[in-house]
Amino acid sequence: MMELDKNYYIKEIENLKDFVTVAYIIIDDIYQKVTPPHIANRCNINNSVMSDSEIITICIVGELLTIDSEKAWLGFCKKNMRDLFPKFCDRTRFNRTRRNLHAVIEEIRKELSNLTGYAQQPYRIVDSIPIPVCKFGRAKFHKTFRGFGATYGKCPSKKEIYLGYKLHMLATLDGFITDFAITPANVDDRAGVWDLIDSYRRITLIGDKGYIGTEFAVELKEEKEIEILPVKRSNSKLQFPKAIRQLIFKLRRRIETSASQLTQQLNIEKVLAKSYWGFLARVKTKLLAYNLCYYINKLIGRDINFSRIKELVFG
Repeated sequence: MMELDKNYYIKEIENLKDFVTVAYIIIDDIYQKVTPPHIANRCNINNSVMSDSEIITICIVGELLTIDSEKAWLGFCKKNMRDLFPKFCDRTRFNRTRRNLHAVIEEIRKELSNLTGYAQQPYRIVDSIPIPVCKFGRAKFHKTFRGFGATYGKCPSKKEIYLGYKLHMLATLDGFITDFAITPANVDDRAGVWDLIDSYRRITLIGDKGYIGTEFAVELKEEKEIEILPVKRSNSKLQFPKAIRQLIFKLRRRIETSASQLTQQLNIEKVLAKSYWGFLARVKTKLLAYNLCYYINKLIGRDINFSRIKELVFG
């Protein structure tokens, strides 16, 4: 068992309601700390049926249960979680409030990174994953994200072209995602790095073949004092020693596991949003849900298996 923060001490989580309770306490504490007064004390907030913390918590748990239908998830909560949430607002207001809280959700995620102490670590793994909003065949008729930066991009793993965005991530050596940026799908991975490292200096990045480039490495070194260790292509004349290559491959598998969890367990490539702001809220909620599970696993004392996020929800 581990006490990362003097405010939290968790022995075990036995069922879904235990997890919801723990998640709400952590989210609400951080919400009170990071939310600007103009949001926390906005007009008519005292007349709200549900608090912002309750809405964010319900959204987080729904994402972890891989429930993409907001209607189905709210219906389940109303029938089975009345003891935890006595009152529910209507679905339209719930969804509107969630969209409007996307900036607060991001501030909660940042504060969670500070609580874990990961923000001070000198190494990061960098990677990107595609986030389609529409298949190629329907892209010509798709109007929702026109004017919001969605472009055509290639997904090498699936060997297909899609319309949407690209999620760029920085993760610690054990997989905790500390920073992310969303760009159009056609943005080069190296260009996306600059959005990730705005607040960093003197760290070392570990990347794959998409981050190779002598000029890119020199610019990082000169402007931010950041070193990058990309995996070299097999035909490259300049190769790291075998021991370093093996270490880089081992570390890269960690973020590939994180990307796989985001894709398969949190459906981050299946963001069913009807607006750009809804899209942002869904992506930010999924990332917060992922990191919250890491934090709770640390509190419980799972010093090795921080990434076992499904066990927290399903037991």
